[in-house]
Amino acid sequence: MVVDTNSSESSIILRVKGPLEFKCLFDKTDVPNIQKVISKTFEALCCAIKSDSCVFTLCDGPVIIWPNKDVHISQDGITPDSLCEELSQWTQTSEQENVGKKSTKKKTRKCSSDTVLNLRLMMEATGPGAPHSAQLPVFARTVQTSHFVSTILPMDCVVCVSSGETIRGACLRLVEEFSHQLNEMKRVTLLHLKGTSILVPEPLHFLLPQPHGLVTVVYPAGVPDSQLQTARQALHQKYDLPDDTPYFRRANAYHFPNEPYKDGYLRNPHLSLTHPTLDNGKVYLVQGLYSYHHYMQDRMDDNGWGCAYRSLQTICSWFQQQGYVDRSVPSHKEIQQALVNVGDKQASFVGSRQWIGSIEVQVVLNELMGVTSKIMFVSQGSELASKGRELANHFTTEGTPVMIGGGVLAHTILGVAWSETTGEIRYLILDPHYTGAEDLQLIIEKGWCGWKGPEFWDQTAYYNLCLPQRPKVI
Repeated sequence: MVVDTNSSESSIILRVKGPLEFKCLFDKTDVPNIQKVISKTFEALCCAIKSDSCVFTLCDGPVIIWPNKDVHISQDGITPDSLCEELSQWTQTSEQENVGKKSTKKKTRKCSSDTVLNLRLMMEATGPGAPHSAQLPVFARTVQTSHFVSTILPMDCVVCVSSGETIRGACLRLVEEFSHQLNEMKRVTLLHLKGTSILVPEPLHFLLPQPHGLVTVVYPAGVPDSQLQTARQALHQKYDLPDDTPYFRRANAYHFPNEPYKDGYLRNPHLSLTHPTLDNGKVYLVQGLYSYHHYMQDRMDDNGWGCAYRSLQTICSWFQQQGYVDRSVPSHKEIQQALVNVGDKQASFVGSRQWIGSIEVQVVLNELMGVTSKIMFVSQGSELASKGRELANHFTTEGTPVMIGGGVLAHTILGVAWSETTGEIRYLILDPHYTGAEDLQLIIEKGWCGWKGPEFWDQTAYYNLCLPQRPKVI
């Protein structure tokens, strides 16, 4: 499934999630019979999705939609021919959530270009208008040997619509996408079938380069990425993608802008900044997601000695969140132990408060992440102003955060604004010396993440820059 999110026209993402019960009864356990029963069960679910019992409810709002009843809508003032953007005016605002009010009055909030409207998939248990007596259960007893399988399918469909598209048109597309997703779930379930054991198929969304946009892929839950390389290779061929970037690993799944991150770290604070304006200048930035790691996080008091550790953690988070590695961001102790394991430090280094520099960062990235790095040596800070071309090329080709160490300080470089004609340069700096809470506004206002000029560096100090390289993997 493909959703074009790259159009310049204002668009809305409609996302519908919800559970579907999947129940199978196998009278025979031979492979053809199991496959037949599973296929029929998925076909029945497809019919249910297209039936009058299918219901979409607007999350945090009073709107209920029956997409197959000529798009019947519960809320007065909304018709099937109303525009999709009107749905956002019925969602509950954060202020109302805080005071526990659930108003059914229209809100004046407008849709932005990245608006996500969340709906929930539900199924009516009984048909409307049926006489009560017709719903009385009938019991029958049958004695036989059989296998019963029951699980929940985590349905998750998205469509991207223009702000001028009608609710009727959007609902038709959503029902179609649900049918397509169920067919993909059937294919994946049959492909990974082991006897009567069924691996739950899970849908994931991936944001691909233009012109593809948002793509939904179904993977079997519990099967690690290392065993899905063939499936990922097929997807790369299908969408004509290069084989050196892991677009379809689970860690690279699209994170919807209205979903909070559970680990508490800020992501990509630099996106809140305004780029500097240089004569004939261009901006070259880190590509993808990273977490902001800084002093005093993780119940670790590293104020005054841990800046390079924190810069390294930010870099590790980038490789994790782009799907290049499966492991978590290493702690200070794990970083120190890695340096001991390779013979760079003595055993007493573990648990100490000793600094590390760019060379140690390079070693740890290779040891823990399997990531190689280039080192740029700068004999004095005044020479950094002439490194615009090298840094611009790094962010264009590799796109990874850069760790820079000099004297007793370490920082993370997330990009440069550079003019090839004048040589003028600005550096996008993420400062690991920040000791406060995860307050994005404060971090931006106080310059803990911000654009700095060449004077930011000690003009006479010696600097090493660690430039991590992307692994060439699918």
